[in-house]
Amino acid sequence: MESSKKYRITLYCIVTGLFWFSFYSYVPTLSPYIESLGASYKMIGIILGSFGFTQMLLRIPLGIISDKINRRKVFVVLGVFLGFASALGMWLFNDLILILIFRAMSGAAAATWVTYVVLFSSYFDSNDTPKAMGIINAFLRVGQVTAMLIGGQAAQYYGQKAPFLVAVVGGIIGLVLSTGVVEKKNDHHKQVRLKSLILVMKEVELIKVSILAILFQIIIFATVFGFVPVAAKKIGATSLQLGMLTTLSTLPAIFSSALSGTLAERYGEKKTIMFGFLVIAFSCITVPYISSVLLLFIIQIIGGFARGFVFSLLMGLSIKNIEEDKRATAMGFYQAVYGIGMFLGPIIVGFLSDIGSLTLGFWFTGVIGLFAVVLTGIFLNAFKTVEIGL
Repeated sequence: MESSKKYRITLYCIVTGLFWFSFYSYVPTLSPYIESLGASYKMIGIILGSFGFTQMLLRIPLGIISDKINRRKVFVVLGVFLGFASALGMWLFNDLILILIFRAMSGAAAATWVTYVVLFSSYFDSNDTPKAMGIINAFLRVGQVTAMLIGGQAAQYYGQKAPFLVAVVGGIIGLVLSTGVVEKKNDHHKQVRLKSLILVMKEVELIKVSILAILFQIIIFATVFGFVPVAAKKIGATSLQLGMLTTLSTLPAIFSSALSGTLAERYGEKKTIMFGFLVIAFSCITVPYISSVLLLFIIQIIGGFARGFVFSLLMGLSIKNIEEDKRATAMGFYQAVYGIGMFLGPIIVGFLSDIGSLTLGFWFTGVIGLFAVVLTGIFLNAFKTVEIGL
């Protein structure tokens, strides 16, 4: 690999890690922190769900605009800036409404991920798209894991607001480095037409994968990034242990994301994803019956490995058969649609937990996981590998 290409990829991976670092430094302690301010499970769910709500609204427009102007870097820089600004707001204020607004702003920042993925994939040949997805998702996980580990330690020793400041520092560093990102010019770019965009968003295989991604995100944002820390707090977990819990549930995903292409080649995409959803369902249903923090760690580590390869494979499938200059639009559609799950998951589980108990909420996510196993078998049974004719 030529040195200039190595530089571009290395810098981009670092920026990607810092981008996600600014969102996840405070995730392990966010829901317990919100609860400590007097929020109900329903309000916790709404605040957590706002992260997905703004992504759901903005990702398609951002993908369309990015394709139309044939620019990606400006959105990369914007995303890092918004991540920094949202963390700063949550550090400065402790009003629930303002926290809701700033958490929604972090969702707007995360909406730019669509252009991150497309710009990174432009560094590789089209046949290497699955490899590119594995690499970029591995660094996504590196950023998340590092953030949650440091954030949990900061909360333990300096209080529950400290992780927000950690995110601010990471955001500043990421913002500076993002200005050096190299954008590969696409000399063969075609002006995007509305008809082409509609055809992309009507592509049957893209819709199927997007539906599976909705179910995936419902589970993840209702559990790992939602109410698992609340359940852990109730069995005596400290702030440091909350950081370790979320970190250890994400750490295996770094390796399984990188291995996702290999697993798919050996066992097939359908079987690999089905097995992943089955493991994820198990890791959800068992949470309410665990009284040991150590056992909760083990179960979440197992679930984390499955989450890594399922996430990467679904993302790779979403743009596998899309033309280069339509990929940001397709990825925008895919990520906007799965934003529905990020939005609805925490809210539904919050409402169910207020009505019944956390047990009811976790059973709901487990059933969703089992449903996803069945749906994967149906949807991916005859997944086509043809280019879209636009």
